[in-house]
Amino acid sequence: MPLIIGGVEASLRRLAHYDYWENRVRRSLLLDSRADILVYGPGEWQILEIARRLEEKKELEGIPGTCIVSRQVPPGFTLLPSFEQVQEDKEAFLEMQTKLSIRKGLAQPHGQAYVLQFPFPRYQPEFLDWIYSLPFSRVIPADFPELRLAQFSVVTHRGCVGQCSFCALALHQGDRIISRHEEAIIEEIDRLASHPQFKGIIDDLGGPTANMYGLDCPSSCPEGECLKCPQLDLSHRRLIQLLRQARNRPGIKKILVRSGIRFDLAMASPEYLEELINYHLSGWLKIAPEQVSLKVLRLMNKPTYKLDEFRKLFERLNKGKKQYLKCYFMVAHPGTTREEALKLAEYLNKWRGSGPDPVEGVQIFTPTPMTRSTCMYYTGLDPVTGEEVYVPRTYAEKKEQKRMLLPKRKSRKISS
Repeated sequence: MPLIIGGVEASLRRLAHYDYWENRVRRSLLLDSRADILVYGPGEWQILEIARRLEEKKELEGIPGTCIVSRQVPPGFTLLPSFEQVQEDKEAFLEMQTKLSIRKGLAQPHGQAYVLQFPFPRYQPEFLDWIYSLPFSRVIPADFPELRLAQFSVVTHRGCVGQCSFCALALHQGDRIISRHEEAIIEEIDRLASHPQFKGIIDDLGGPTANMYGLDCPSSCPEGECLKCPQLDLSHRRLIQLLRQARNRPGIKKILVRSGIRFDLAMASPEYLEELINYHLSGWLKIAPEQVSLKVLRLMNKPTYKLDEFRKLFERLNKGKKQYLKCYFMVAHPGTTREEALKLAEYLNKWRGSGPDPVEGVQIFTPTPMTRSTCMYYTGLDPVTGEEVYVPRTYAEKKEQKRMLLPKRKSRKISS
């Protein structure tokens, strides 16, 4: 009986990787699980192909978006430093990090065998349209009330062109945007309108980043360079048209955008922000500035810091409405000294003094396999520049940085 593994954990542990919980480099999960094949990414196309080959009694080698163990390396594959090398030598770990890619065939020696990663399948909009047209029940069991907001959400696209250092999404879903066709999304919304439990509100219309819908790259940009592509259409034209069509469908009272947006991209289209503010917010717009230190933002690969400009634009467009920004911030990311954390705390305290608390959440950086930030955490070096990076490691330091960002509690008088 062939053993097939997949999901986010397997996807990000498909090659040798640093495991934060054990504080060591572990080998591919393929070997630890003794599986026959590992599926990385969402996996719908791969599962269909695996099922077809099993039915036809064919080999499982060479399926895009999968990994297997082999004694040979196919032609054209990029050879990574071996598990044994990256386990012992941090320079080898840095080299491996710079070669990770979802677009290439990769081969990594583990003992006498190789873990092979076949390139990710090139998903097409038509395939995503078909997946989301399937008759999902959308019935949420009573034991899972936390999933209620997902019950009537609609996914518009996949992938991310942001390439944030701490995020593994590009190595899981892909570093290109695949947008579904507008007609297919509208058809899904119409089906929801006839669901017996539907009350007229779409809980979320979006994806990993809500305003990356329509940013499908028309050319073959080099890996990780989509945001720099001069052909990238930042007008949000397709997304604006989709929002206008969707909210005017029969049976629809409100369509919310609860997914976070990339605010630096949104600034290129005030018209899109007006659409959001006037029709699609539930009182809050979620963004993820993460930091205000330019040094840390550069290490996070978020160099286009325009938070102050965006706040002014949002306030101007939002005048007269009781709607606010909710932000996600991160502490203890590589490069974040106490000085950087204090700078962010002072910025937030000043912001709090002018209105509601803007902080939606403060995350302590947790290394996840395969990311550039995790490589910095493990090696103390930036794999892109080779520069040394300060890394907050102790529990006490991480907690102190988080406490700095929390609002100060007002002292309570104790009456006799």
